[in-house]
Amino acid sequence: MTVILDGESLKIENLVNVARHGEKVELSPASVEKINKCRKMLEDKIQKGEIMYGVNTGIGEFSEVVLDDDQIKDFQKYLIYNHAAGIGDPAPQEYVRGAMLLRANVHAHGQSGQRLIMTQTLIQMLNKDIVPFVCQKGSVGACGDLAPMSQIALLMMGEGQAYYQGELLDGAEAMQKAGIEIPGLKARDGLAMINGSNLMTAMSAIFLFDANNWLKQAEIAAAMSLEALKANMGPYTPKLHEARGFPGAIRSAKSIKKLVAHGDLDEKRLKIKIQDAYSMRSTPQVIGSAHDAITYARQQIETEMNGVGDNPVFFPDEDMQLSGANFQGTPVSVPMDLAGTVVTMVSILSERRMNRLNNSALSEGLPPFLTKGAGMFSGLMLSQYTACMQVVEQKILSTPASIQSIPAAADQEDFVSMGMNTAIKNFQILDNAYGILGIELMAAAQALDFRDYKFGKGTIKAKEVIRRHVEFLDIDRPLYPDHTNMKALVKSCEILNDVEKEVGSLG
Repeated sequence: MTVILDGESLKIENLVNVARHGEKVELSPASVEKINKCRKMLEDKIQKGEIMYGVNTGIGEFSEVVLDDDQIKDFQKYLIYNHAAGIGDPAPQEYVRGAMLLRANVHAHGQSGQRLIMTQTLIQMLNKDIVPFVCQKGSVGACGDLAPMSQIALLMMGEGQAYYQGELLDGAEAMQKAGIEIPGLKARDGLAMINGSNLMTAMSAIFLFDANNWLKQAEIAAAMSLEALKANMGPYTPKLHEARGFPGAIRSAKSIKKLVAHGDLDEKRLKIKIQDAYSMRSTPQVIGSAHDAITYARQQIETEMNGVGDNPVFFPDEDMQLSGANFQGTPVSVPMDLAGTVVTMVSILSERRMNRLNNSALSEGLPPFLTKGAGMFSGLMLSQYTACMQVVEQKILSTPASIQSIPAAADQEDFVSMGMNTAIKNFQILDNAYGILGIELMAAAQALDFRDYKFGKGTIKAKEVIRRHVEFLDIDRPLYPDHTNMKALVKSCEILNDVEKEVGSLG
């Protein structure tokens, strides 16, 4: 199914389908008209000698320097050269594809002033899988992601580098092999390619998509641990959470009840405590608050995905251009700092349940460290160490980046969002989260194998999937392969997909 860009209707799922799965892209006919109309207005203003930031002036600290007619075209080239100033390893290709899609969707509004061929070239590159080599580090997230977006813009001059059919090539060669004409840069084209927070926003969209799937698996892990620990399931009654009113908690309680449904615990055939520890009975409130935070972040990110993130912004109907700060990344970095923090929070809860599974004083009759041969064998004792290390790394990474501004450009850009730091560290947080949750799932499966009562359908299916990848720990063995396999299993969403086929959607 083709994604149609109109500047208004792009969803996170659309971005993931294009960036990760290669779905095709088209520009809407209405957007073609808007782009051409805006370009005509820009060219008329240039002819009249009207001063426009970044068109016939310098940028940043040099915004008061007016360029003459001979300088206007070359300025766009040198602008891209100067700003292609990243460092180090390339960003994953799906991040770059997402950024290209978002830049084209900004253009689709017809308020950026670039030539139509610039947008069409971006779309051709997406459809023919030309992915520019873009250093992930270098953006401060203020005038947009200038450094990484400039490495994309280099391709518009046949420069830079790009991946094509699995090979890293010089930009001109990649474009030639794909049969894409190099458009070059004219007035405004260069700045219109780079002046938005597109890479950090693409990364944030992908993170939110993956974090939502991870949270659903956190509920699966919780359900398994709760059944293994003979939890009181009263706190999971949706009516309790409806009385308070938080949508995320209501959603989480319903999902966990669905997972344990038809088991002996759910049907009250087991002896339970009147009240459990917080790590067992607070899960809907904790995961629920994460759901609510992710929902808020999604609203903010989809607003940015469909907004005019550029400077200046043109208004053809009013024959007007306004210079402001619509490139500023703070509306992205603030909700995404929160999104990363809640993944850490839910990971902490996961580790606490894993601790209870291991601790025979807390586990309602399970053997110490989930081993048959305590003393000779240590079971999953060291698995908790590994989970703890990852939780601490998450805590360190959860310090907000959005308050870490360092002024740049001779204090012209004296407050910056540092949103790229947010985007990068969020994926580091999520990478740890896959490992932490994988360890809880492995421990829960081990614990369930010591129980002789009936489990819920969701729990049974999840344990079945885990056992395809990790065997019961009968006698001690090196655990790093199991930990690594479980991390990969969580990331793959195989457990989630099979469980949802069994019990229905978890939200």
